[in-house]
Amino acid sequence: MTCGCLSRLDSRDEEILPFWRRIFMSAQARRKWAAEHAAYHEDPSSVTLLGEVPTHKSYRLDHGHFNLPPWARTSRQIVVGILVLTLSLFGVVHLTNVLINLGPLLWDSNIPAFLPHWGAPGYYGEGLGYPTNVTRDVQPIPCHSHNDYWRRVPLFDALHYGCIGVEADIWLFPSTHGANTEPELFVGHNTAALTPNRTFRNLYLNPILDVLDRANAPETRLVSNSSAPNPPNGVWDEDPRETLVLLVDFKTDGPALWPVVFEQLETLRSRGYLSHWNGQEFVQGPVTIVATGNAPFDLIIANTTYRDIFFDAPLSMMYEDPDPASGAQQSIGGANDVPLDMTVAASGQGSTGLPPNVTAATFDRSNSYYASTQFSKTIGRSPILRGGRMSAEQLRLLRGQIKGAQRRGLKSRYWGAPEWPIGVRNGVWKTLVAEGADILNVDDLRAATQWDWSQRRHRPWV
Repeated sequence: MTCGCLSRLDSRDEEILPFWRRIFMSAQARRKWAAEHAAYHEDPSSVTLLGEVPTHKSYRLDHGHFNLPPWARTSRQIVVGILVLTLSLFGVVHLTNVLINLGPLLWDSNIPAFLPHWGAPGYYGEGLGYPTNVTRDVQPIPCHSHNDYWRRVPLFDALHYGCIGVEADIWLFPSTHGANTEPELFVGHNTAALTPNRTFRNLYLNPILDVLDRANAPETRLVSNSSAPNPPNGVWDEDPRETLVLLVDFKTDGPALWPVVFEQLETLRSRGYLSHWNGQEFVQGPVTIVATGNAPFDLIIANTTYRDIFFDAPLSMMYEDPDPASGAQQSIGGANDVPLDMTVAASGQGSTGLPPNVTAATFDRSNSYYASTQFSKTIGRSPILRGGRMSAEQLRLLRGQIKGAQRRGLKSRYWGAPEWPIGVRNGVWKTLVAEGADILNVDDLRAATQWDWSQRRHRPWV
């Protein structure tokens, strides 16, 4: 052999070469073969090897003449096949989504309404409008619109998505309208967000009253043959018996805020729209008022025969062993004889007006409605590190708190749960719902009201 360096690769050598090394060698040899093949066609005498042309079947490392051996051809086919299959799969998915999103080209859902002025004064159907248009075809779900006043359309955004709870932070300051210096309740997250027109009455009380008056107008209340009283309709067209929870966060001095809040609720109270405690039992109405923040508990319970403002009880102290048969110790606070940790209470819904010896037994359906706590302080932030999944100890704590709240007839609510990443948030939501939390505290109303939080939506432009 020329130079004594021509040899065919031993099959055993092929077997021990790493896969990617073989791919690299095949590509390198292929480039050499292409270059010499081109040179051979230009001048056959310039490339010879033992009288053979570079199309022989031997594998020659010294000169690079080769035809791809079977294993190289197979590897190349596998790689190309995987790439083609992957691109085809993504192409099919992408094309399917494009066709779905081009659906409006085949059918138009925005067809102009027949008789668009139906029900308007001077047009056909005058006086025949739908009284509960605001919540028509909306299914109420147990979610709470956190910081509702931040939304573009306070109150109505929550109603549109079906959330049965809304939240308003209220501040007591003298009115700035003209010579009127009467105290007024302004709504906002802090004093920098307060404006003369964004008042508790304008944003919440008056709109709620208007919706309820429309749903309970004399022409909409048919006379029943039953002698039993006909309870007023709520805001929900799909479920008129469902209540709307208005969580009022007292931001300034609680005792000073209390009489103003109580007086402004009279418009709803006088029409029988408020849930109340009649001295013996809880009577649910179209609207349930829950007070939190600096709300004075002592003033809430002062009247022993009638209450229509309820406290936001501390869920953090209501832990009860979710599995007594396990023999686990109640080491995480909350037994009836364990006093409330004021540092935990102060970080959540407040401790104004609570007796010094307050325990979990202090709170029940007669004085409270929600039982709330901050998720990160009582459950912890570790779910973020596990994709939203909680540890066994966290689940035990969650179940114990929910169990204690529900035994007292209260609605458990966790605020301050992770909102990002989205997958972590959805995982926490699913766990809270699965474990029996009564109210889901949310910022993203649209995401919370989707039927499947695990769904990943693929858009054609992605």
